[in-house]
Amino acid sequence: MAPTALLALASLLFTGCVTGRRSFDVPVAAASVGQSPAAKGTYSFAQVTDDRVFENHPSDPSTPSINGDVNDLSAEARDRFIGRQRNGFGHAMGDIVLPEGKTVQSKVEELLGQGLRAHGYVPAASGPGDLSLDVKVQQFWSWITPGFFALSFEARLRCEVDVRHDGTTKVLDVRGYALNHGQFAKNKNWQEAYEEAFADFLKDFDHQLTVNGY
Repeated sequence: MAPTALLALASLLFTGCVTGRRSFDVPVAAASVGQSPAAKGTYSFAQVTDDRVFENHPSDPSTPSINGDVNDLSAEARDRFIGRQRNGFGHAMGDIVLPEGKTVQSKVEELLGQGLRAHGYVPAASGPGDLSLDVKVQQFWSWITPGFFALSFEARLRCEVDVRHDGTTKVLDVRGYALNHGQFAKNKNWQEAYEEAFADFLKDFDHQLTVNGY
């Protein structure tokens, strides 16, 4: 069989249908049950913004894009986009979005809240907490790279987290990344990539909270 025919066959076997839009959740895993940390105070979010930069036809699949013109995408719609499908030849295809009611900002807030609770902070009942966070989401994206025998699923997160406490502000650069492999572009493969990236993000956030004395 000719090489091009083999590649086309691999495309059909490994990627499946990638032309339509996919919508599914990427759950934040519940924190493992362990000894409760000593109480330190409360936290609140001043704001969480989606500062990701989308491009039309980017050369790098890790750059957010959509199946269409990004200039026609409203901010409200953009907040749900979390990845892009690709066929066996690496060409960008259908979008991947969070379900209605879910946004990139809400996922990041959930992640950071879990990390803060693990350090002994609880949500403020009202008003600013002892820690007030201003969060800029710079990266929250997943993509695939086709291979002859398997697909590579990658997910990357990056947030600038400004933490205000006792009149001072510290800027944390929190990141998470994951790479796994699968033979089919199923929802589960994308979800597993995000699950691992979330865990890596929380590990980095935990480290940065510790070294900054929170």
